Amino acid sequence: MFEYLEKRKVLLVYIPLIAYWLVLFIATTLPTERLPSLGFTDKVSHLIAYFILAVFVYLTLIYQRKFRLLFEKAPIATVIICLFYGALDELHQLLVPGRSAETMDWVADALGTSLGVLVMYFLITKLKYRLEFNEVR
Repeated sequence: MFEYLEKRKVLLVYIPLIAYWLVLFIATTLPTERLPSLGFTDKVSHLIAYFILAVFVYLTLIYQRKFRLLFEKAPIATVIICLFYGALDELHQLLVPGRSAETMDWVADALGTSLGVLVMYFLITKLKYRLEFNEVR
């Protein structure tokens, strides 16, 4: 599975990450009354959104071959990137009519991010995917 994704990383990881992040940003820029209900509570929506974001970011960091540190520290780098973005997004929502910044939303983001990283780490370990950094110039 991971080998398949790595061979098609641009189409199956990089482009989906960019598209997903744009959709996430646009969704948090719209006033809440203009968004369709997904049938989940707000906190569950945050958890799911950041779980997916963390999976894409984690995959991006293990498939990129420019920055060794990001490759080697992909789990912690994913958490830092997603939680930093989550904090910025909550602050950004202060500027959006009908939205507010909530600490518990950020906590739900953190939980979703952590679950995403744990699931990816477990899958990589369980499927014995061999991660090697071969620098591309």
